[in-house]
Amino acid sequence: MSRDAELMAVESQIRAAVRDCVNRTSRKPFRWGGIEGYQQLKTIGAILRSLPCREIDTDYLSVLSVWVDQALSNNLSLALDLEQAHQWLRRIADCLHYPKDSYSIKDNVTNTTSTSNLSLTSLKIRCEMEELLQQFLPDPKQNPAQFALLKKLQQLWNKYGANLLHCYDIPGLPPDNLKMEAMFSHLRRHQRRISGRKSTSELRDFGQYQVLFLAQSEKQLLVQIQQVPIAEYTLQRRRLALAEAPRQQKRRLHHDPINTIQALVNEHMELRTMLESQALSYQLDS
Repeated sequence: MSRDAELMAVESQIRAAVRDCVNRTSRKPFRWGGIEGYQQLKTIGAILRSLPCREIDTDYLSVLSVWVDQALSNNLSLALDLEQAHQWLRRIADCLHYPKDSYSIKDNVTNTTSTSNLSLTSLKIRCEMEELLQQFLPDPKQNPAQFALLKKLQQLWNKYGANLLHCYDIPGLPPDNLKMEAMFSHLRRHQRRISGRKSTSELRDFGQYQVLFLAQSEKQLLVQIQQVPIAEYTLQRRRLALAEAPRQQKRRLHHDPINTIQALVNEHMELRTMLESQALSYQLDS
């Protein structure tokens, strides 16, 4: 059976979802792309395995399911080690009494110190951290990710530990600046998106208000906008929508991988059934 363009397009999106699993970016320190990518790949593998069996040499998704299962099997031990390392990182954050939402940008950036931190002291935090380091004893051969985390933690603690705990002795000072850094990163990403620039240094001073300098007033700016032909505006909006489609699909995949992959698989199955029906009708007519 000849390959259908729409069917190949759906398969391309599913391949892109699989490829995204091994290229997930990390948002330090708490969001690790390797863990999220492996969980996403497990979701894809489970959905592909649930499909009805077909001839493996004719059904592309059956072949893809075998490859996904092989990738999951080959990286299972590493994924488990990475998850354990991430749990230890959380324990370290709890030991330092970081706010639970310190890596979220949705809340007020100034509200980073809980009332429980007021009773903490640098001496108490140091004792808790030293006790945690004594408990963290991963095997370098069996748990390479955990061992790498331990070595880096020991290096940083021995080199900078004495200078990291003064914030616990100063009332009102948060124990980290993760929330503020996350807000700045969010603003920079937004400026890159709306400006098309790779660097945000030009937008640092004026930001989204830079367009106002092209007009003397908001009324004059409105007149300039209205001078753009409707056809040209519609064309550019269509081009923008096409350019944004892969990013939007990736965002849906990251936030709801089950429904996103299931929708693609369902679309693939519907197209395949329709093509098989058309081929059967053509054979009967001939």
